[in-house]
Amino acid sequence: MEAAPPRSPAPPPPPLLLLLALCCSLAPAAASPLLLFANRRDVRLVDAGGVKVESTIVVSGLEDAAAVDFQFSKGAVYWTDVSEEAIKQTYLNQTGAAVQNVVISGLVSPDGLACDWVGKKLYWTDSETNRIEVANLNGTSRKVLFWQDLDQPRAIALDPAHGYMYWTDWGETPRIERAGMDGSTRKIIVDSDIYWPNGLTIDLEEQKLYWADAKLSFIHRANLDGSFRQKVVEGSLTHPFALTLSGDTLYWTDWQTRSIHACNKRTGDKRKEILSALYSPMDIQVLSPERQPYYHTRCEEDNGGCSHLCLLSPREPFYACACPTGVQLQDNGQTCKAGAEEVLLLARRTDLRRISLDTPDFTDIVLQVDDIRHAIAIDYDPLEGYVYWTDDEVRAIRRAYLDGSGAQTLVNTEINDPDGIAVDWVARNLYWTDTGTDRIEVTRLNGTSRKILVSEDLDEPRAIVLHPVMGLMYWTDWGENPKIECANLDGQERHILVNTSLGWPNGLALDLQEGKLYWGDAKTDKIEVIDVDGTKRRTLLEDKLPHIFGFTLLGDFIYWTDWQRRSIERVHKVKASRDVIIDQLPDLMGLKAANVAKVVGTNPCADRNGGCSHLCFFTPRATKCGCPIGLELLSDMKTCIVPEAFLVFTSRAAIHRISLDTNNNDVAIPLTGVKEASALDFDVSNNHIYWTDVSLKTISRAFMNGSSVEHVIEFGLDYPEGMAVDWMGKNLYWADTGTNRIEVARLDGQFRQVLVWRDLDNPRSLALDPTKGYIYWTEWGGKPRIVRAFMDGTNCMTLVDKVGRANDLTIDYADQRLYWTDLDTNMIESSNMLGQERVVIADDLPHPFGLTQYSDYIYWTDWNLHSIERADKTSGRNRTLIQGHLDFVMDILVFHSSRQDGLNDCMHNNGQCGQLCLAVPSGHRCSCASHYTLDPSSRNCSPPTTFLLFSQKCAISRMIPDDQRSPDLILPLHGLRNVKAIDYDPLDKFIYWVDGRQNIKRAKDDGTQPFVLTSPSQSQNPDRQPHDLSIDIYSRTLFWTCEATNTINVHRLNGDAMGMVLRGDRDKPRAIVVNAERGYLYFTNMQDRAAKIERAALDGTEREVLFTTGLIRPVALVVDNTLGKLFWVDADLKRIESCDLSGANRLTLEDANIVQPVGLTVLGKHLYWIDRQQQMIERVDKTTGDARTRVQGRVAHLTGIHAVEDISLEEFSAHPCARDNGGCSHICVAKGDGTPRCSCPVHLVLLQNLLTCGEPPTCSPDQFACATGEIDCIPGAWRCDGFPECDDQSDEEGCPVCSASQFPCARGQCVDLRLRCDGEADCQDRSDEADCDASLNARPLLAAVCLPNQFRCASGQCVLIKQQCDSFPDCVDGSDELMCEITKLPSDDGPAHSSAIGPVIGIILSLFIMGGVYFVCQRVVCQRYAGANGPFPHEYVSGTPHVPLNFIAPGGSQHGPFTGISCGKSMMSSVSLMGGRAGVPLYDRNHVTGASSSSSSSTKATLYPPFSSVAQSCPTLRPHESQHARPPCPSPTPGVYSNCCPSSR
Repeated sequence: MEAAPPRSPAPPPPPLLLLLALCCSLAPAAASPLLLFANRRDVRLVDAGGVKVESTIVVSGLEDAAAVDFQFSKGAVYWTDVSEEAIKQTYLNQTGAAVQNVVISGLVSPDGLACDWVGKKLYWTDSETNRIEVANLNGTSRKVLFWQDLDQPRAIALDPAHGYMYWTDWGETPRIERAGMDGSTRKIIVDSDIYWPNGLTIDLEEQKLYWADAKLSFIHRANLDGSFRQKVVEGSLTHPFALTLSGDTLYWTDWQTRSIHACNKRTGDKRKEILSALYSPMDIQVLSPERQPYYHTRCEEDNGGCSHLCLLSPREPFYACACPTGVQLQDNGQTCKAGAEEVLLLARRTDLRRISLDTPDFTDIVLQVDDIRHAIAIDYDPLEGYVYWTDDEVRAIRRAYLDGSGAQTLVNTEINDPDGIAVDWVARNLYWTDTGTDRIEVTRLNGTSRKILVSEDLDEPRAIVLHPVMGLMYWTDWGENPKIECANLDGQERHILVNTSLGWPNGLALDLQEGKLYWGDAKTDKIEVIDVDGTKRRTLLEDKLPHIFGFTLLGDFIYWTDWQRRSIERVHKVKASRDVIIDQLPDLMGLKAANVAKVVGTNPCADRNGGCSHLCFFTPRATKCGCPIGLELLSDMKTCIVPEAFLVFTSRAAIHRISLDTNNNDVAIPLTGVKEASALDFDVSNNHIYWTDVSLKTISRAFMNGSSVEHVIEFGLDYPEGMAVDWMGKNLYWADTGTNRIEVARLDGQFRQVLVWRDLDNPRSLALDPTKGYIYWTEWGGKPRIVRAFMDGTNCMTLVDKVGRANDLTIDYADQRLYWTDLDTNMIESSNMLGQERVVIADDLPHPFGLTQYSDYIYWTDWNLHSIERADKTSGRNRTLIQGHLDFVMDILVFHSSRQDGLNDCMHNNGQCGQLCLAVPSGHRCSCASHYTLDPSSRNCSPPTTFLLFSQKCAISRMIPDDQRSPDLILPLHGLRNVKAIDYDPLDKFIYWVDGRQNIKRAKDDGTQPFVLTSPSQSQNPDRQPHDLSIDIYSRTLFWTCEATNTINVHRLNGDAMGMVLRGDRDKPRAIVVNAERGYLYFTNMQDRAAKIERAALDGTEREVLFTTGLIRPVALVVDNTLGKLFWVDADLKRIESCDLSGANRLTLEDANIVQPVGLTVLGKHLYWIDRQQQMIERVDKTTGDARTRVQGRVAHLTGIHAVEDISLEEFSAHPCARDNGGCSHICVAKGDGTPRCSCPVHLVLLQNLLTCGEPPTCSPDQFACATGEIDCIPGAWRCDGFPECDDQSDEEGCPVCSASQFPCARGQCVDLRLRCDGEADCQDRSDEADCDASLNARPLLAAVCLPNQFRCASGQCVLIKQQCDSFPDCVDGSDELMCEITKLPSDDGPAHSSAIGPVIGIILSLFIMGGVYFVCQRVVCQRYAGANGPFPHEYVSGTPHVPLNFIAPGGSQHGPFTGISCGKSMMSSVSLMGGRAGVPLYDRNHVTGASSSSSSSTKATLYPPFSSVAQSCPTLRPHESQHARPPCPSPTPGVYSNCCPSSR
C-alpha cells in the first residue's frame, strides 16, 4: 500500500487568524533555536545564537543520560539513562519539578528515544535487548514493536504526519530502516556506504532524512524513502553522535571534541562550534514548536476506539489499535484481552520473569519481587494465581502473584537446597525436594502443616511433578545412582520407573492428557519420554542440548532452559520441530508453562479438604489424611492432635520438639520467620507455643504444628531473654535485659503494662506461680540474684543473692522447689520457694544452660556437649542422653498439661477485670495497661487524657511526665517507616502522623483502626510530600503543609480532601499549627532568601507576616491558647522564643545548650522540646523559661513531639464550629464575636446562602471570582484595589497586609515597591505617584533613563542588556523576555528564516501596540467619554504620546463620531492578548459586561465573557459611578447600536 498523503496541519484558532490577517506585511526576522541535549551527568539547554553561549542545566545528578526528547506542548523533557536502565522525565515549566520514572524495568541499554507528540507516545531502542518498543508517555501499555533482525539499534526518529518511524542499526550489517509507527511496512532504506550510523533526524519541512556516521565521518541526507542520497559534511568530522536541525541549520554533537557544532543543512557550509568543553555530549534536539507541528489524527477521538494503544500508521485508516506486550487484540480489532492466557514462568538467579505465549515476540517481563538471591525451581497455582519458587541462597520457599505483588515467605526453616517444587492445585498442597536434607516434604499452600514425606534412599532429589487426578508424584534423583521414581502423594508405595542410561536428570514434565512423562538429562544431552507406568521409553531429541535444567510442558510443546546455551527453547512433542524462545539470557534456572486460569482435574481432596483437619492426600487406593510434624491422628483418621508430652527447645533460627513417649529424633517445628529464638513457653489449653526473638526483637506465638505464626509483641523490645506464660490469667510476662524492664500483657499482646523498671539490673529468666500469685526472676547485673515479687510487680524481695548468673529458672509445682543453672559455677541448683534449703543437683557439668522439670526428672542442655540430658530431680543421678549434636540450645521446656495445673481468681471471667487480672498471694488485683487509670470500681480502665506523644523515625511513644507509676511506652503502631510529624484528636482518640514522603496516617493508640488519609493514589499529584500537620478538633479537619506543591491543604478527618487554603508563587509553608479557638493558623514560610512566621485565617485569608527578622530556620510552632502565646524554635539559631498571638511581646525563652531542636509543644505549665542530636526531651517553665529539666534521655532519632490535654466538653460545645461545623459545607472560621464564618478552599466559592461552597464560575486564571451576587468574575487587577466591583464586595475583603517589598496604596491595594514614582499610576487611587520628589531622589533604580549598556524594563527597572532574552526573567515584570524572537540578531550561519516568521512578528508587535492604546482608551479616555453623542476628550488624542493605533469595532466596522475608538467592550478586551504589569488583561472599569460565561445553572454574570459572546454583551456600570451615562450596546447586526443595557442596580 502506498504511503498516506501528509496530514494537513489544523487551522489556528480564530483569534490567531485575525492577527495573521492584520500583521502579515511585517518583515521576517531570524530567531536562534534552543538546543536541548544530554550530557551524561545532566540534561542542558543552550541558545544556539546567544551572544555569550552558556548552557543551562535542566536536570542534574544523572548517572548516564544518553537519548533525549521533549513534548513541547506540555513542557516535558524525556531522557534515557543507560546506567540506571531507565527512561525518565521532568518538566521545564514547573518550578522545582521532580524527576519521574517512566520506564524502569526491562531496559538494558536504551540508546534511542523519540516522542510522538501527535499520538502522545514514547518510542525507544535498546541496543542490548535488540528491541524497539512503544508506550504511553507515562510508561503504561508498553509494547514491543520489533524484536527480530535487530543488531544494536540506536537512533530513532518519527514522522507522525505520515505515520513512519526511522531507526539506525550499527550491528554487523549496518543499516537504516523505516516502518510504520504501528510496526507495519518495515523496510531497509539505507544499507550501503554505512558503518556506524549514530545520529538520525528528519527535516519535516523538506521531507529529508539526515544521519551521521561516526566511523566514516560524514553527515548525509536523503529522501525519506532513502533515495536521492546527498553529502552534507564529509571527512572533517571526528566522532559525530547525534544531530538535529532548525530552519536551514544542522546541529550535531561530537564525542571526541566534546562539543556541539552547526552548519548549513544543504551545503555543509558556514560551520561553527556552538558550545565546547562539555562533559560528554550525547543526544540533541531543537526545543521548538516548529519541530513538533500539530496534526489532527483519529487517535485524538476517543483514543481511536482502542482500549489501550492507538498507534499512527502509514496505511489506511492511518492508525491501528495495539495491546501491551504479550496481550492479544480481540476480534473487534480495538479491545485487548484481559491479559496473557498462556505464560511461561522463568526463574533466574536474581529475578523471576514471565513470557506470554499468546504473542510471537516472547518478551520477558520481570516480576517486581524484591530480595531474590538464587531462585531455582518455580511452579504456578491456577486457582489463586500465585507463583511459587524456591530460593537456594536464603533457603526459603516463597510466593507472589503474577504481577509480583503479595510476595511472602512460606517456609524458611530446615531448608538447605530446595531444587524442586510442585503445586497440588486440587488438594492445595505444596511439595518440594531438598538436595541438602535429602528429603521430599509437603505443606499446605500457605506454608502450614509441614510434613516430611520421603527421607530415606534419597541422594540428590531434584525435579518433582504431580498427577493429582491419579494421586501420584514423580521425581528425579541425580545422585550416584540416578533414577526417576514414583510414589503416592502421601509418599508411600515408592517404586523406580527409570534407573538406567541416566546421568543428570534435571528436568521432568508430565503430560496429563496423554499419560506421558518427559525428562531432560544434562549429562546424556537428551530429552526422553515414557508412559507414566514406566514403559515405552524413547528419545525425543538428542541434538545440541549441552545442559538442560528447567523443564516444562504445555499443550503440544516442551520448553526447557539450557545453562550453556543461555537459552529457552521448545520442541513439538510429536513433530519434534524445535525453535528458540529466548536467546543469550544468562543465569537461567527453573521453568513453568501454565494456562493462567485453567484448572485441570479434581479429586475428593477438593471438597472441604477431604474432611481432614490438616493435610489431605489423594492416592490411587484411597483419600488419606496426614498430620504435620508433632501431631498424631485420632482414631477417626481425620483429626490431628498433640501427643501427651514432649520436649520443646530453641536453637537459634529453629524450634524443635522431641517426643518423650516414643523417643523420636528431634523434629523442627516448621515455624516461619524465626531468626534467633531465645526464651520459650507454651499455653497448653490453646495449644500455643510462645517464643522471644532477640534478633527480630519480637515475642511471637504459633500453634504447636507451626501454623498461624503471629507477632504478639513487636514494639519497644530490645533484648527479651526471659518469658513466662500465666496460663491462668491468660497473661504473658517477659524480662528485657536491654530496656531493664519486666512487663506484662494479655496473651494476644493487648493491655501492655510495665511492672518493674526500677532497681533492675539485667533481668534474665522468668518463672511464674499463678496459684500462689508470685513471679520469680534472675538478674545478671553487678550483683546477680534471684528475686520474688507479687505478680503485679509489687513487694519485691531478694531470695538468693550469693549466686552466679542463674539461668532458666524452673518451678517444680508439685514439690514447691526452684531449680536453676548457674553459668559461672556450671552447676544445677535447687532451693525451696523462699530461696532456702539450697541443694546442688549437679556440679560436674561442662556448660549447662537451659533447664526444665517434668515429673521426677530435670532436663537440661549443655553447650559444650551439644546435648540434652535427663537426670533424677533430687539427686542428679540416672543421667540419660536424650539428644546429641545440638548447637546452642537456648531454652528448653516440657510441653504437658501437668505443667499448667491449678486454680486462681483470674481463671473465671478474668477476675471481673476490664483489662489485666494479676494474681497476688491474697487473691488478685485488676490492673490496666501503662498510662491507663483504674476507675473507682477497681474493674475497668480509662485511657490517659493528659500526656506527651513523641515520635522517633520508626516509632511513636507515649509519656506522662511526673508520673512515677509508669515510664514511657512505645505504642503498637504498625508500618512506621519515617515519621516526621504527629498530632492527636482527643475526641476520637486517634493519633495522626506524617509517614514517609507521601502519606498521612492515623490509628488508635493500640494500633487498631489504621487508616491512610492521604496517599498518592488519592490525588492526581504524585509528588505529594506532607511536611507538618495540625488538627482543628472543632471542625474535624486536618491542615497540612506540602513540600512538593508549597501549599497548605485541608482534609476532613474522615479522609476526604477539601482542597488548598493557601498557596503562592514564592511561598514555602512548612511548620504549621492551628489555633481553631480564634480562627487562625500559624505557619513558617521558608522562602528562598528569608524565613517568615505568618498568620492567616483558617481559610487562608487575612494573611499577615508576624516576623521576618531574627529567623533562619524555624522548625516547629506551638500555640498556647490559654496563655495567648505562640512559641517557636529555630534550629539554626538554636533558640526558643515566644510572642503574643498577634506577634507582639517577642521573648527569648531559651538559647543555651540547644543543639538540634526538631519539635516543640506545651503541656500544663511547661514548654517541652526535643533535641535529636542530644537524644533528649527537655522542658522549661512556659512563661519564664526557668526550671529547665531533662525529661527523657537516650532517645534516638527523635522527629516530633505533641502534647495532649483533656478537653472540656462544655468549652468544646461552646465553640461556634463544634456543632455540625457551624453549618458550613467546608471551612468554618470562628469570628471574634463567637459566631461562625463559612469559607471555602481556593478552588471553590461561597454560594449565596453563605454556608455552602460550590464550583466557581468559569473565570480565567487572570480573573477574580466574586463570592456571591450577580457578577461572577472580574479582572484580577481589580482585586484589592480600593474599589468594590463584586456585589458582595468580596473583591475588597481579606486583602493582604503589604509586605516590605510592596507599596501600600491609600485604598489598601499592594503594588511592587519598585513601581513607586515611576511616572505611571499603578495604584487605582494613583497614590503611588503622590509626593514623589523625595521618593525619586531616594530611588535611583526607578530613574527614567538607563545606562547605554542597560535595558529599561517596562516597570522602569534597569538590567544589563545581556540579561535581555536570556530565557530568565530579570525584570520584575518579565518584560526583558518579551519580543525575544524579534530582538535576536540574525545568525550568520545561513539565510534568514522562512517567511512564515513575518506574521508571527506582526502578531507580537500588534499585541503591544493595541494593548497600549487600549489601556489608554479604556482606563483614561473612556472614563471621560459620555457616549456616542457626548463630547470626546480631545486632550487624550492631540499632543499626547498615548494615541491608540487600532481598535476593532464590533461587527468589523467602526461607529460613532470618533473613528477607531469604541468605549463599549471591544473584541480585544475579551481575548487576553495584551497583559499589563502583572500579566492581567486590561479592562474598562466603566463598561462591565453582563453576559454569563458560567454554567446554565448559574444566573450570575461575568466580567470575562468568551470571545463568541462579545457581540451580545451588555455593559454594566459600577455602582459608585454615574447611572446616567449608559453607553450604546453592540448589536448582532453590523452598524446598528441599541440601548439594550438594563438600568443600573
